[in-house]
Amino acid sequence: MAAGNTTTGSLADSLDTVAAAARSRRQFDGVMPQLVDRVELDANTGTAWKEVVLANLNPQAVTESTVMDNPQQYDDSAITITPEMVQIQTFITDKTGRNLSSKVLAKMGAMPGEAMMRKKDQDGLAAADASTQLGAAGSPVQTGDVASARYRITSNTTEPGPMPISGVFHGFCIKDFYDELVGGTGTYPVPDGATATVFQSGFNLPIANVSIHEDGNISIDGNNDAKNFVFSKMGWVLVEGQKIRTEVRREPHIGGGGDSLFLTDEYAYGLRSSNWTFEIIGDATAPA
Repeated sequence: MAAGNTTTGSLADSLDTVAAAARSRRQFDGVMPQLVDRVELDANTGTAWKEVVLANLNPQAVTESTVMDNPQQYDDSAITITPEMVQIQTFITDKTGRNLSSKVLAKMGAMPGEAMMRKKDQDGLAAADASTQLGAAGSPVQTGDVASARYRITSNTTEPGPMPISGVFHGFCIKDFYDELVGGTGTYPVPDGATATVFQSGFNLPIANVSIHEDGNISIDGNNDAKNFVFSKMGWVLVEGQKIRTEVRREPHIGGGGDSLFLTDEYAYGLRSSNWTFEIIGDATAPA
């Protein structure tokens, strides 16, 4: 037996390497579900949600000699939205559970819910695609595009859209707003106000009373363009057939035993008015 102090070096074979921390690959949970109107389908009311829209009535001029006998007929239309199910399943063997770091297991447990949130946001972005387009491919997005969309919504001649109105943009496009506002700084003192705020903290201001939200789930095409969206909250409705349901099923016959985890959600996005949503396309090349 060797003489000397016992150190971690002398017992290297006895010391296991255990993960001290764990993280999952970061992702954008997204913002679409929080920015649209949300309704929950009541139990025992069928598989679809239906909303009736009544057309406006039109008063007519009369005089003291008018004999009114011209009733107006009420007209209606309807939108019907049928929620669809999405599901994710994971399986962890008992052996894995016994041997993995508890911190790794805890992080793995949160990942299915995070994946469902990302999916819900991506589905909202896909639903908004094919809206009336503003901006130009290959060109930076501009604050004026947001203002144009906002006033085309709120002053629409067919049916004016209500506030609040939100803008969902890829971060590379929000950088264009930043550049538009702080362009030229460095050649002169930055005065107090919006320019100084954005210069110090990044772009987090409303444009024409449109709140701006970053969403990295917006895809960038092969030409480095991205489709961003400006819409009234009431322009879209997210119909949820149920809250996210979590179930665990014991699987003793697989891999020496283990647990399957199932997360199930049920929802669909529906368009109330195409006049209340605008797509703003623009260059989304990564900032240099």
